[in-house]
Amino acid sequence: MRKRPSRALVPALAASALFLAAGCSADPGQSSAAAPTPDAGTSATATANSDQPLAVAAAPAAAATSTAVARPGTAGRKAHKTSLKVKSYDSHTRRAVISTVAKGTSSPSPAGTPTPAGTATPGRTAVGDVIASAPAPGAPDGLLAKVTKVIGETADGTEVQTAPTTLDTLLGDDDAKGTVPVDPASFDVERLLPDVKVSWAKTGDIHSGPEGTKVPLGSLRVDVATKVATAEGAPASADASVSGFVQVKPEVDFSYGDGASTASNGSNVSGPGAAYLGVSGDWTSQWALKGRAGATAKPVRLPFAKLHADPVLQVGPIPVVVNLDLTCYFEISGDGRVTVDVEQDLKGDFKAGGTFGTAAGWTPVNESHMDSSPVRTSVTTAGSVKAALGAQATVGLYGAVGVTADLAPYLRGEAAGTVTATTPVGSGAKSDVAASGSWALYGGLDLSGTLQIQLAIFGTPVIQHAIPLGTLHREWKLADGKM
Repeated sequence: MRKRPSRALVPALAASALFLAAGCSADPGQSSAAAPTPDAGTSATATANSDQPLAVAAAPAAAATSTAVARPGTAGRKAHKTSLKVKSYDSHTRRAVISTVAKGTSSPSPAGTPTPAGTATPGRTAVGDVIASAPAPGAPDGLLAKVTKVIGETADGTEVQTAPTTLDTLLGDDDAKGTVPVDPASFDVERLLPDVKVSWAKTGDIHSGPEGTKVPLGSLRVDVATKVATAEGAPASADASVSGFVQVKPEVDFSYGDGASTASNGSNVSGPGAAYLGVSGDWTSQWALKGRAGATAKPVRLPFAKLHADPVLQVGPIPVVVNLDLTCYFEISGDGRVTVDVEQDLKGDFKAGGTFGTAAGWTPVNESHMDSSPVRTSVTTAGSVKAALGAQATVGLYGAVGVTADLAPYLRGEAAGTVTATTPVGSGAKSDVAASGSWALYGGLDLSGTLQIQLAIFGTPVIQHAIPLGTLHREWKLADGKM
């Protein structure tokens, strides 16, 4: 399990303000024959047309503790919402305590009442149940597990032993696809430098952050201003600093389905025929680098804020918990000899993730479109420097990391020249000094990342090793001149 540092919590509101709950999953086996009675407290059952894809939307506030259960082997049944909830979970022993939501549920059957094979006492869980839960005590990233043993009753509910499982045990041959914005108010924020400010805005004229900071609806903005080490021997007037902001409107992209997977011999195998998990969004940054930074040839990265959110996607009746981490940083490299005073505006979008198809397996998705404009440019003395103000995003499901993407817009300055000095012989003669050379300033971006083995949580064939996303690299000239 990921260790969580203590965070300064941004006032969090549920992602329900974004979308309404989705409908139920489909039931391809529906007929005139009587179907098993749903568990007590079931709020949705699989009764829709199986040809309809499952809706994907942000879970409503009422789904903050929602749970879906599938009972494989029960005729005509697929995953459905239930009154069961995860009361507690121990990640070391994989034991969970399952209780029922008190409101609207029925009392357990009297002792000695027989229970039909393949079903459970109303409000109870049974061996073989597959449980998908929103974040719960002991499972802050949500829980996706299969019940392997019913241990017994406790004061809080039924204690069960669980084992890891995959999404295909719940979604089966259903199709689902959607892009869901992440509520900017739902992020926990850890400030790593003193002068870091966080702002966000959402519908209802709700705003958080320094007064006067303008943030578009649905966006999250992180401002930073800090001094950096000055190059050895630099004059006092060449003090180095970095300032600016990163503004992002993050969205989670999710899809599953498109038919069953097919093995090399032509037979169907478990798992989806296609899947996708990624992060995308609009990007805006404005930042400045000033002075003579004490840079080195190897880039030095300094994170200034870490952000974390666990948006819950309602995929039909199933709460799919997405774990999203953003680390904002700046990075400087160079020879420590050039003095700059530059500022750049950058706007655009990005998309990074992994897509699965039966023919190619897991492959990377890596896109970014950016436009930039220099606000001011000044480069003096010979040398080179490169500075990036970027963000690393990690997205996964139920605590299993799936995709890591690193978007790093940068500024690169270089200057070359010569200095000649002639000192005439004779008392009172003045030296003649001449300097000539050229300089150029470039903007650019690098987008890189990795697909992780844990993406097998979809139920697709296991990735045998981490797959690099590759590097998307673009660079353009902002300004140049003579000196």
